Amino acid sequence: MFPKPQPKLVENTYEYEARPMVKATGFREYDARWLFGAEINLMGIQALGMGLGTLLHEMGVRPELVTGHDFRGYSASIKMALTTGLMAAGIKVHDIGLALSPMAYFAQFELDVPAVAMVTASHNDNGWTGVKMGANRPLTFGPDEMTRLKEIVLAASFDLRGGGSYVFVDDLAERYIRDLTNRPGLENPIKVVAACGNGTAGAFAPRVLEAIGCQLIPLDCELDHTFPRYNPNPEDMTMLHALRDKVLETGADVGLGFDGDGDRCGVVDNEGEEIFADKVGVMLARDLSALHENARFVVDVKSTGLFNTDPVLLGNGAKTDYWKTGHSYIKRRVNDLNALVGFEKSGHFFFNAPIGRGYDDGLVSALAVCDMLDRNPGKSMADLRRGLPKTWGSPTMSPHCADEIKYDVVDRVIARFKAMKEQGEQVAGSEITDLVTVNGVRVVTEDGTWGLIRASSNKPELVVVIESPASEERLHAMFKAMDAVLRENPEVGAYNQTL
Repeated sequence: MFPKPQPKLVENTYEYEARPMVKATGFREYDARWLFGAEINLMGIQALGMGLGTLLHEMGVRPELVTGHDFRGYSASIKMALTTGLMAAGIKVHDIGLALSPMAYFAQFELDVPAVAMVTASHNDNGWTGVKMGANRPLTFGPDEMTRLKEIVLAASFDLRGGGSYVFVDDLAERYIRDLTNRPGLENPIKVVAACGNGTAGAFAPRVLEAIGCQLIPLDCELDHTFPRYNPNPEDMTMLHALRDKVLETGADVGLGFDGDGDRCGVVDNEGEEIFADKVGVMLARDLSALHENARFVVDVKSTGLFNTDPVLLGNGAKTDYWKTGHSYIKRRVNDLNALVGFEKSGHFFFNAPIGRGYDDGLVSALAVCDMLDRNPGKSMADLRRGLPKTWGSPTMSPHCADEIKYDVVDRVIARFKAMKEQGEQVAGSEITDLVTVNGVRVVTEDGTWGLIRASSNKPELVVVIESPASEERLHAMFKAMDAVLRENPEVGAYNQTL
């Protein structure tokens, strides 16, 4: 019998090598993330594989699964430990090797395999690992599946029926690239800086962009799992500033920055302006709603209010649904509503048919940006940005808050703002006109300025986002007011970045 996982073991001891360790908080709302070594060991990863295989049988899914791993020094060993657990639970594992997360999702369709388990910590710092899982393509697990998986693993309630098998798919990368590039090339030359932060996307993004006719300028595309310059995260200002500098140095038309597992793409325009992903989403929605009548979009609660107020989108008959933040939630909502695209402020974009297959792929997003520029000859990326109604927005700010307490803190914050609204209290000198509590709390004031506080789904942090259509002063005032409520909770720590 496989031993029951322990929540904590001391490294460099007999017990650490003889027992599985799995910290419970690693099971997030829609994927799994742990600090490798401190929160999970290889036997713990093996237990995760056993649990996932057991869950697939419980769900009645055909027992076959695609797996791959991102470019970190330890990801391959984690994938193999996961694979042994899956095989013990009777799963046939199709290993696609080093891959982007969207390559694993693509492989589900290409190989006709129902389930996926992609080993990646996405944009998290080195030291983190994780798994993105799904059993109903193109969807990935949500809270119900993750809760059940957690129960199975922590209780060691495994169905170890055996009979699993393993096959290595050695040409999946070529098939993926061929699928993306089997399309007309660009009609107008576009000079593109592609920044990969020395992460996995460096092996694939330059080839795809060059194949459609981009004049490519690579930036940190050499694979190096120490991430010597910055973490491959297109929401991180260090990466965006490096991309900005290269765009200005080379006179590029656009800068595209890819995260560690290639499912997100950040954008810098030709003037070096970093465009937050929700504004890129509005630009793409304008472009696509002109081509697709009565287009429907889904966005997360962190996103700009322009999706509901932009006159071009309204004129094109576009409709937008605001939903919970998180790639699994938005992906599922896009599927349920048969929306054309789902846009998440973090940069996860979900292009449905006829553009994509409903999953998030940073390279599909990059191609959509290039196509938008190609369809607007004579207009630069900066021109398209300036064409949007003016708003002032914050980056995604993340004050530290322990996983064990962050949801309680958010519940307190929601209750505090509800009481303020009921009592007629003002926020930043303005009346509260709406509280959106589908995911944390989005506090909207009478001039349209809003602030959001929610719990991060995959890190020990809260998430704070502010936007104002009125002025930069209102942006800062709203941040101070939201932060003041946060600071009523001593468990909330310092921000990763601020205004």
